[in-house]
Amino acid sequence: MQALDEQYLECDAQFGGVDQRKIFTFAEKYLPQLGYAKRAHLMNPMIPGLQGSKMSASDPDSKIDMLDDPKTVSRKIKRAFCEEGNIADNGLLSFAKYVLFPVSSLKAADGVPTFTIVRPEKWGGSSVYHEFEALEKDFAEKNVHPGDLKKSVAEAINALLLPIQEYMLNHPEYRGLVDLAYPPPPAKPKVVKQKKKHNQKPQKTDEAAAPAPAPTPSANPQPTA
Repeated sequence: MQALDEQYLECDAQFGGVDQRKIFTFAEKYLPQLGYAKRAHLMNPMIPGLQGSKMSASDPDSKIDMLDDPKTVSRKIKRAFCEEGNIADNGLLSFAKYVLFPVSSLKAADGVPTFTIVRPEKWGGSSVYHEFEALEKDFAEKNVHPGDLKKSVAEAINALLLPIQEYMLNHPEYRGLVDLAYPPPPAKPKVVKQKKKHNQKPQKTDEAAAPAPAPTPSANPQPTA
């Protein structure tokens, strides 16, 4: 069923993580045999989310959305898992490796990427990196503090998203596509909890409060002595 998505979505290509390799291979092999057009399939490496685990569309704090405003980006980055010296499952380093460095390389006239760790002079001043491996090495050796990495990544992401967001702001039809692809989660119903009242005497029910009924006379009264 998933392989047929590309047919009924009328797309020319599919993009996904390497975890989709089996379904992409299945579609390329069998869909043409059923008379459907063969599509292109693009894959990228699986990278950890901001919380250190797998990035998930259902967890908004595990990823950065294209329309996240600067405050939202900074908040998500600030909460991200980024243990000092730990380069495993570090979503910020992965974002720098697979997004920030390649984009910077495309923008540079000489093709050399640039990423800057911004920090005050009293803490050594800013450092400029042209290779991701050098940044990763310095972080592993604790020459780059997690706080400085977070601040620098947040600034770079906001600079990257700004022109995209300005374009989409002037073209509302594209914003509609984003909402269709990633609909906002339904609002959770509010549950109103009733306050418990302590040290109160139980109220008498109507049955307990009503007087006992008078005895009815017997149809065959017994003689008395």
